[in-house]
Amino acid sequence: MNKAKIYIKSILIPVIVGGIVGLITSRFIDYNSLQKPPFSPPGIAFPIVWTILYILMGISYGILKSKEQVDDEINFIYYFQLGVNALWSIFFFVFKWRLFSFLWILLLAVLVILMIIKFYNKNKTAGLIQIPYLLWVLFASYLNIGFYILNR
Repeated sequence: MNKAKIYIKSILIPVIVGGIVGLITSRFIDYNSLQKPPFSPPGIAFPIVWTILYILMGISYGILKSKEQVDDEINFIYYFQLGVNALWSIFFFVFKWRLFSFLWILLLAVLVILMIIKFYNKNKTAGLIQIPYLLWVLFASYLNIGFYILNR
């Protein structure tokens, strides 16, 4: 497969997963009606930020794939964290499991850290591209516990 196809496929997979989750959760999102912790961004920021992060995620994976640096461990951690990421929105917005969602997003943060380490060990650029994702997940963890505390 040529590099362009590798990158297109690598970017489309997380973007499509995020889009599907967005469609599933869109009618359940109650963000604007919740009491918000300090520094909560406006609701419109989330789809913008997540789209950028999914694109970066795909680029990062595409770097490894195009250089034939992907192995079973990389594939597992990458796709597992993507699945955990997707389920968080369903737990938080559809089921309203705010405390469980907080614990779930902590799992996601650990998986993202592991992914960064694995990617970085194969290709420094691929690992470093994931730093914004980790920072956002940590910020989202703060928001999640804040929403839980303020809206019990």
